Parts: sequence; C-alpha cells; structure tokens
Amino acid sequence: MTRDCQLCIVGGGPAGLFAGLLFARAGVETLVIEKHNDFLRDFRGDTVHPSTLELFDQLGLLESLLALPHDRVETIGGRIMGEMLTIADFRHLKVPAPYIALMPQWDLLAFIAAEASHYPNFTLRMNCEATGVTTAPTGRVTGVKIARGKDISADLVIAADGRGSVIRTAAALPLETIGAPMDVFWFRVAKHPADANATFGVFENGRIGVFIDRGDYWQVAFVFAKGGAQALRSRGLDSFKATVTDMAPGLAHGIAALAHWDEVKLLRVSLDRLTRWHRHGLLVIGDAAHAMSPIGGVGINLAIQDAVAAANVLAGPMAAGASFDALLQEVQGRRWKPTVRMQALQKAAQDRLISPLLSGTSTRQRPPWQLRLLQYLPILQRIPARIMGLGFGRERIESPDAGQRRA
Repeated sequence: MTRDCQLCIVGGGPAGLFAGLLFARAGVETLVIEKHNDFLRDFRGDTVHPSTLELFDQLGLLESLLALPHDRVETIGGRIMGEMLTIADFRHLKVPAPYIALMPQWDLLAFIAAEASHYPNFTLRMNCEATGVTTAPTGRVTGVKIARGKDISADLVIAADGRGSVIRTAAALPLETIGAPMDVFWFRVAKHPADANATFGVFENGRIGVFIDRGDYWQVAFVFAKGGAQALRSRGLDSFKATVTDMAPGLAHGIAALAHWDEVKLLRVSLDRLTRWHRHGLLVIGDAAHAMSPIGGVGINLAIQDAVAAANVLAGPMAAGASFDALLQEVQGRRWKPTVRMQALQKAAQDRLISPLLSGTSTRQRPPWQLRLLQYLPILQRIPARIMGLGFGRERIESPDAGQRRA
C-alpha cells in the first residue's frame, strides 16, 4: 500500500508546527493537519520563554521572530499575602534573549508555519480533523482517521493535538492523572495610558489573580477552586467584577467595561502525563503527552522542547529511510525527567500555596520564608528565573539540515 506521507503530525499548535519545521528541514516528507481553519483563538499560551527563543536563534530566525509585535518580561513578581515581592529575574541568563516574550500565539504559529512552508516537503492542511488512528493487523499505527475525507496513511504519526488528544485516547496509551486544585477565568481588560507597565500577580487568602501586561491591554487570569465556575457565574457579573477590582484597584476603569460573561473564557486546568508516549508507528508529544498547569507559563516551551527531541532522534533516520520504531522510546527517555521534575514543582506550588489560598484555609500571615529570602538576596532570584526560563534538560537542535529551503 502506498503511503500518503512519511510523517503525519496531528495538531497545528507550537509542538506540532515546530516539529513539522524541523522534520521538513531534515528532508522528511511532512504533513501537519489542524482541525481549525485558522490559528485565531484567544488565551492560548502566549509566553515564549528564553529556552524557546534560544531555539529560534539556533535556526537563525530569532531576529525575524522578534520583529513581530511582542512585549518583554524581564522580571516576575506580585503581591503575595500583602507584600510586593520579586520572584524571578531573567536578565542574567546566558542566552541570546534573556526575557520572556509575550506574543499572541496565532502570530507565533503563523510565523513557524511560514518558515516551514519554505521547505518543499512540508504541507499544512487546515480544517482537517483527526478522529482516531488506523492500524495494521500487527497493531502498528499506520495513519490517521479523518472526520471528513480520505484517511491519511503515514510511516509515523506524531500526536501533538493537545491535552484533550483524540489520538492518545484512540491509541489507548496509559494516562496518569496528577490533579490540579484550580480552574481559571481568562479575559481582557482595556489598559489606561496611566497604568503601570508591569506584569504582576495577586496571591491572597481566598483569591488569586495574574495581570499580564500586553501593551495596550491587560490579560487577566482569575484563579479559583476547581469546579467553581458555575458558582461564580451565578453570583452575577457585577459581583465578579467587584472581586477583581478589589484585587487590582488600578484597573477599575477597564474591569468596569466588561459587559458579558461571553468575554470571560474558562480554562479547566489539568496536570497529567502519559506513562508511555509511543507505540509502533506513533509518538505523542507536548500537552498530549503531559498537560501542564499554567503555573510559570511553561507549557508551550516544554512542548517545543519535545518537538526538538523528536526531530533530534528521528529525523535523520527517517530521512535516510532507516527503521525508527525502536527509537521512539528514546524520545520519551530524553524528555521524561525534565517533564516529571517540572510537574513536581508545579504540584508542590499547588499543594503548598495555591490550594490553601484558594480554599481560604491558609494560616500564613506572611509569604513563605523562601520567597522573602529572595528579597533579601536578590541574586537568588536568578534561580527561579533559570528554572522557569530554561527548564530542565533543554534541547539543542541536532537534527540535520538537508539544505532544501526555498527563498
């Protein structure tokens, strides 16, 4: 049977498109499918961390990427139990771009897709929804079932279709649920010219909010106990706006302009991971392999690291026409410890800070001593900056460049 492509990547998010770029660059015939018609969806991960910017620099694309509209975050802090604290200072990282770039994800995705399209063996098919996998009698995955149209056959399927992955479900891969105590309301607040230019968070007994400076507006995350969305809505929009205004009085003018609950989007937070990311003919990466909490904004950056690891291990052998099934476990092997370590830190933050605050049961009168120590010894702020900005076991691009790029 003639296959449709060497590699079919399901999901046109950061992990899927970055993997598509790297595999096509290596000379692998690559098809990325995305169920939506465009990339225009609000409140997806917009924090491009130094580790990801470093990868664009390795490809010679950093200057072009940073020509797109973005805001730079060099330090992160907030009001924690009534005290203003700085938590992380990225300015001392030894990387090409020592800061977080806040960039609308649709701009990031469009940029990656445009760069990948310079390679003649790259195809992006929008409005193409995957519903499952096709398999051989041996159980090997041989392709992707499509909702409308002909199924796609491929030598390898990479599932990068997010935390609700239909591919990982269809492949019956084992999922470990770690759990998260919160959900999040995301919404925009208009910015007044007199507003300060600084992203900040508010962590107080009974409520948590993060206010991300996006230049001409604030992107607000209102964090609440898991499953509490309906109760908040039932109290009315005016009550909700009053709560948010009390957390950030300086934003009152913008918060007052919220007119409908439709402007407030619900993110159901998950923290989980597959204990096996592969079977013959299939590899799962990104949120589909490990859903991350929004703590630290590390999700898309870990996903892109997965994409780099996959290409580092697989792209060369695939381009050469060699067997690669035995290598799939190596991708998980490279990314397993970094994922587990980051999720362990997120779980600790949930258990020790987030959950007690959201439940209103925290007995702390002051922030934890570790956070206060960061103020007395600012040099220590470089430690959380390194963990958040670079992660663990960050990858370098080692996949081959077949030199097929078109002008």
